[in-house]
Amino acid sequence: MKGLPEERAITLGNYIIEHDATVRQAAKEFNISKSTVHKDVSERLKAISPQLYQQVKQVLEKNKSERHIRGGMATKSKYERLKERESKGR
Repeated sequence: MKGLPEERAITLGNYIIEHDATVRQAAKEFNISKSTVHKDVSERLKAISPQLYQQVKQVLEKNKSERHIRGGMATKSKYERLKERESKGR
């Protein structure tokens, strides 16, 4: 996603709010780095649109508080897949 950083920041902010997205998900969707997303929504957006920034901040804080749960679920599913492969191989 090329273009003006200010426009990109607003687009990213709206995407994060509409999709309840993480920084990683937004970066993947727009094919940019996580660092760029973070800078856009934490610094640029704060200066451009404080109201939108507050909404994005709430979503990102919620995601941050839930990340340990998502990590645990990913680990659990990984080992379930490994167990299935082992049982099929026997």
